[in-house]
Amino acid sequence: MQETLPDPTLVEDAEGLEELLGVLEGVEELAVDTEADSFFSYREKVCLIQITAAGRDFLVDPLADVDITPLGAVLADPARVKVFHDGEYDVLLFKREYGFEFANLFDTRIAVAALGSESPGLASVLGERFGVSLDKSLQRSDWSSRPLSARQIAYARLDTHYLLPLMELLQAELEESGRTVIVEGECRRLESLDAAPVGFRPDDWARIKGARALSPVQRRNLCELYALRDRLAEDGDLPPFKVMGNATLLELASRAPRDERGLENIGGLSKRLVRRFGRKLLEALVAGRTQPPITRMPERPSRDGSGGMSVEEQELLERLKTWRSKRARSGGFDASLVLNRHTLPRIVRERPRTVADLAEVTGVLSWQVERYGDSLVDLVRTWEDDLAHGRIDTRRRRR
Repeated sequence: MQETLPDPTLVEDAEGLEELLGVLEGVEELAVDTEADSFFSYREKVCLIQITAAGRDFLVDPLADVDITPLGAVLADPARVKVFHDGEYDVLLFKREYGFEFANLFDTRIAVAALGSESPGLASVLGERFGVSLDKSLQRSDWSSRPLSARQIAYARLDTHYLLPLMELLQAELEESGRTVIVEGECRRLESLDAAPVGFRPDDWARIKGARALSPVQRRNLCELYALRDRLAEDGDLPPFKVMGNATLLELASRAPRDERGLENIGGLSKRLVRRFGRKLLEALVAGRTQPPITRMPERPSRDGSGGMSVEEQELLERLKTWRSKRARSGGFDASLVLNRHTLPRIVRERPRTVADLAEVTGVLSWQVERYGDSLVDLVRTWEDDLAHGRIDTRRRRR
């Protein structure tokens, strides 16, 4: 039976924040989480900050009349452990929105994954470790809505309530298994993440599934429609997918109707949407017909840094991915902990010839150099030898 917890403390003004900071001043560890509104607004924002410390749960409302800037010093304090579960998203939000920095972070999801769990999500972990059941229906709740419901409050506080005792359990297991160094390395990576600014990228229409199969004129249509959808989303403060789905954009670009009656035959376009946006959609399609067709797909920036690689480099990247998968299986933990996906393209481009060279590649951690250095260097050397002797098929299409 799930335990009955005392009510959390809501922090909605300067006085409440002062009380929280007083509690945090005397603690060496605290658990942190956030809730955002990415499913309800054009640009997501932090809508709630959950903090557990000294046996108390706090829910800080950054949308209320409270300046949360003083929390930045707490998060950056190396003398205090900050515990997150799957904290990469939270760290990036804090950095992007408030400019906060982090030190001495511990991520319980990373720890669970390093111990070999195939279900490291918080709901699974809390259920397994503490017999706690999370209401998953609230994961996509509108956290920007006020007042918060009782269910939202009950759900949010559980995101941090058990993280401190969970960390204690995991630290003992990591020490016993010799995997503490893996988690430490990943947590340092999280602390140093660069929160790139978020903005509209006009060429991202090319990421829509099916865009490549369009004709040059249809691609131009899709480009114009994609830009229009973003403008409509910004005007309405909605995520773009809530204005119009990708499948609807693709059908519009393909069929290119010339009047409102034609628009009504497009899947996903209700009569209400046609009344609201029909004229603008038709104008975008006129622009698609009058602008030059797109004969070549735009070069899309890769999410992992592998964009622009030659066929030969792509071969090395695939060999590294295969090597990483094998090491993950033999080690009994997630492949991302063997080497982060952003690190693989750096190895491809720098082609380390020695273990010392490998240690200089950004993102390669010291324990990875010690454990995998010789094997990685041998892999790069073998690839170079295959390349020199013509054993790599350069006619193969780039993946």
